[in-house]
Amino acid sequence: MKFAGRLLLAALPLALLGASASAVSSSPDRQTDPMRFFEGKTESISTIKLMMRKTYRSRTIGSGEIDDGILKLVQRVHEEGKAPYDRRWRMRQVAPGRFTGSMSEAAGPVTVEQVGERYRFRFKMKGNVSIEQWLMPLPGGTSARTRLSIRKLGLTVGKSEGVIRKL
Repeated sequence: MKFAGRLLLAALPLALLGASASAVSSSPDRQTDPMRFFEGKTESISTIKLMMRKTYRSRTIGSGEIDDGILKLVQRVHEEGKAPYDRRWRMRQVAPGRFTGSMSEAAGPVTVEQVGERYRFRFKMKGNVSIEQWLMPLPGGTSARTRLSIRKLGLTVGKSEGVIRKL
């Protein structure tokens, strides 16, 4: 369950990959390359509820850059009652509406696929934990709502809701 708490936040920053795709912007790059949302600074704030634990809040500050088509994102994670730690992402687009990559806390690849106006993230963590996150871009393309579920052995053991925004 220790990893489950970190898992809830793990998907939050990537979830915004699609937020800029729906943005109304004069920049063609912003509309055609949603990874550009994570260039510079981002912030996510969420509420996390794990089975048999009290609900707690988390705040993550991200700093990202795109190098040779790969998004490199470092997040500083602040969770109530825990020491801050860094999470690292490396993501790339593999087809229209599809992304893949890695995240420092994931046990294997992270996959993202566009489903209508939303984005679904999936990855596994140590201890037979599976994460599925849905990202719903908000009007303007500078923020998105996120809902995340944590499953272990097929049972939902945690949930998270939050907002990610470009700073």
